[in-house]
Amino acid sequence: MEFDLLATLADVFAKHGPAAPAVAQTYSPGDFSIRFFLQLAIILLACRVVGWAGRKFLAQPQVVGEMIAGVLLGPSLFGMLAPEVQAAIFPKEMRNVLYTGAQLGVGLYMFLVGTTLRLDHFATKARSAIGVSVAGITAPFFFAFLITPLLLTVPGLFAEGISTANATLFMGACIALTAFPMLARIINERGLANTSLGTLSLTAGAFDDAVSWCVLALVLAAFGAGPGVAVLAIGGGVLYAAFILLFGRRLLAPLGRIVEREGHMSTTILGVTMALFCLSAFVMDAVGIHSIFGGFILGAVMPRGLFAAELKKKVEPLAVVLLLPMFFTYSGLNTRLDMIDTMALLAIAGGILVVSVLAKFGACYLAARLAGEDNRTALGIGALMNSRGLMELIIINIGLQKGIIGPALFSMLVLMAVVTTMMATPLFEAVYGRKARESGELDALPRNTADSAA
Repeated sequence: MEFDLLATLADVFAKHGPAAPAVAQTYSPGDFSIRFFLQLAIILLACRVVGWAGRKFLAQPQVVGEMIAGVLLGPSLFGMLAPEVQAAIFPKEMRNVLYTGAQLGVGLYMFLVGTTLRLDHFATKARSAIGVSVAGITAPFFFAFLITPLLLTVPGLFAEGISTANATLFMGACIALTAFPMLARIINERGLANTSLGTLSLTAGAFDDAVSWCVLALVLAAFGAGPGVAVLAIGGGVLYAAFILLFGRRLLAPLGRIVEREGHMSTTILGVTMALFCLSAFVMDAVGIHSIFGGFILGAVMPRGLFAAELKKKVEPLAVVLLLPMFFTYSGLNTRLDMIDTMALLAIAGGILVVSVLAKFGACYLAARLAGEDNRTALGIGALMNSRGLMELIIINIGLQKGIIGPALFSMLVLMAVVTTMMATPLFEAVYGRKARESGELDALPRNTADSAA
């Protein structure tokens, strides 16, 4: 009996599907289900533990801990210490399932972030937002123009035969990228969601990310996907965004009136709202930008007041606690920090990090100052815009999969993403947040967050 019990337990992680050509056996739907729930339990526990440690010992917000937890669950730590166990829990065949949940989580979260966007603040800060956006794009591409020819001389960093122009465009997109979802989490956790600084940073970050994705579409078109990819991404994205921003508020206003009249959000209104979110995410994904922009743009024109409050109360806990951690883990499963294994590569990685900080933090700071912002606010904007996070991991994963970059450069860009993201919150608190809370400009942080920030 004991032997049979042990054999049955061992069989839990076996493949139970039918045999496929050139494959001994495949996964059955039940196999996916078993692993998915175990994966989710491990992901949630890891995010909570690492997030707590990050808050307590490193003064990092929960979102940074979740990003690090995702990397630790991948081949960089878990896969290195227990490769067989890691492969059994996170098999490659299940990546698509995790990817779908990840996109739902990050898209839904950015939809909620869009409902907190203060368009009146943007109107008063339009000059600063435009200046920061333009600087956050032009300076990274200028620095990429300077360093890419040097990187091309190092074998294995870029694909063989790639043109200098395409390599420069890709590097510029990577350096210009701002961690839009992570920036939103930091802004919410730091109490900036309803401030002009938070709105300015979110708007500038959204624009910079959209431009980076359009540039990536151009590079992919040059790599054989065809010019239609770039035309559809840029043209379709602009047309859809213009339609939503021009007509969205008027078309969606009846939903807000129904909620105000009934005093709560019914399941019918919630279902309609979620269907609209899914359609918006589908459109932006289909044209080649990213689903998160579809969610964010739609959220920006959703009714405010009781509608937004009810939507946040019903959806945010599930999105933040359950779904969003899958986004970080999926990207972490494709990350290998052990690829930087020589002093020469480490020096190149350090150079890319320094250039990226100068290009993004420095340019956004100067642009904000030239637009009339005071020194403290400009420093705060620069600190927030310098965060790259998991959006960087997404774009460089695409570059790796499409053969634009090699594993070594991929790992260097991962290191740059992790370091710049970890810099964001402590640097922001040092240059802006602490004094703003002392003066009453910002609300005090929750006690557990405030203690770690101190």
